[in-house]
Amino acid sequence: MKEQTRARNYLDIWLLLAGFCAILVVIVGLWYTLNGKLPENVGRKLTEAELNEVIAANSPLIEYAYLSCNADFPRENKIDRITVHHMAGITTLEKLGDLFAQRDRQASANYAIDIDGKVGCYVEEKNRAWTSSSGENDHRAVTIEVSNDEIGNNWHVSDASIDALIELCTDICRRNNIEKLEFTGDTNGNLTIHSMFSDKTECPGPYLKSRLPDIAEAVNRKLSEAA
Repeated sequence: MKEQTRARNYLDIWLLLAGFCAILVVIVGLWYTLNGKLPENVGRKLTEAELNEVIAANSPLIEYAYLSCNADFPRENKIDRITVHHMAGITTLEKLGDLFAQRDRQASANYAIDIDGKVGCYVEEKNRAWTSSSGENDHRAVTIEVSNDEIGNNWHVSDASIDALIELCTDICRRNNIEKLEFTGDTNGNLTIHSMFSDKTECPGPYLKSRLPDIAEAVNRKLSEAA
């Protein structure tokens, strides 16, 4: 009799444990569903209406968009800086979209500018792109990849790309209430570059890096004119 009672007690305990485990599995599954689900417009070609929605919510300068799954949805911090990168190559907006669509690359950017000065969007500003080898920076920054017009040497960038970068930075500052853009050469400024966060890269290359003080000055001049 005692053995039967003991057996029933063991059975009750195992049933309770099994029930608890089942509930835990459901909770974990719901958590991943709610927190791991990608937005509906990510990882596929956008309709014209969806593209217009992306433009309206981000920069009106956008001419192309293919939203990458390589991002955090949403970003954790308010936007208060811009981080500039170069593509280390001559790449079209469409080709960059294909690269950022690859999950195993673990890379993306909020925006890119091609050799002709056209602007593409890959991660909406409300989300954090995986760009700068620093989650802390990327949760605060809008990141921009700029195409080169030469391979190697100084990694030169076209005048059209520089002009578009100035316009895009100005637009980002206006919409995010960044009153002044400062390139200090280190992370104390709010115009930063990839190599500040990783010693494994020279991104954005000598030429674009040398132009950043002038770019910041041009952006600030445009911001003051609009004030």
